[in-house]
Amino acid sequence: MNLENGRFPLFIDLHKRRAVVVGAGKVALRRAEILLGFGAEVTMIAPVCEAVPNGVQYIQRSYIKGDLSKAFLAVAATNDRSVNRQIGEDAIQSGIFVSVADCAEESSFYFPAICADNGLIAGVVSQGKEHRKAAQVAQEIRKVLEDKK
Repeated sequence: MNLENGRFPLFIDLHKRRAVVVGAGKVALRRAEILLGFGAEVTMIAPVCEAVPNGVQYIQRSYIKGDLSKAFLAVAATNDRSVNRQIGEDAIQSGIFVSVADCAEESSFYFPAICADNGLIAGVVSQGKEHRKAAQVAQEIRKVLEDKK
C-alpha cells in the first residue's frame, strides 16, 4: 500500500484551542458544531448566520486579514472561491492548520467524517475526490460502533 500522497491521520486535543470557521452555510455550521464537540473555542465569521450554534462566538461581517490571529486551526467554508483561497493562504503563511472546503489542494488538513461512540473515535477522509464513498464508509463505521454497545 502506497500512502505517500495520502494524509496522515493525526488525532489532536482541541480542548480550549481557538478554531476559526469562516462561513455560515451547512458545511460551516456542521464543522463548527463538530469542533465545539471536541472542546474547541469556536469563532464563526460571516455576514449572515441564521442559526449560530450555542457556544460559538459569532462575528457578523466578512473575513478580513488578521481574523486568524491566535487560531490553532481554521476552516474556510464560504460560498466565495477567492475568499476561501485567501483564508487558506493566510492560514498557511501563519502556520495555522486549515481546511479549505472547496479546494483540498489548498488545505493543510482534511476535515474528516467523524464516527464516535462507545469511547471510540474514527475519522474518515478520501484523498479529496471520493466524498460520497467516504460518507458511506463513515456511516458503516457508525453502525458498527452503535452495534458494539
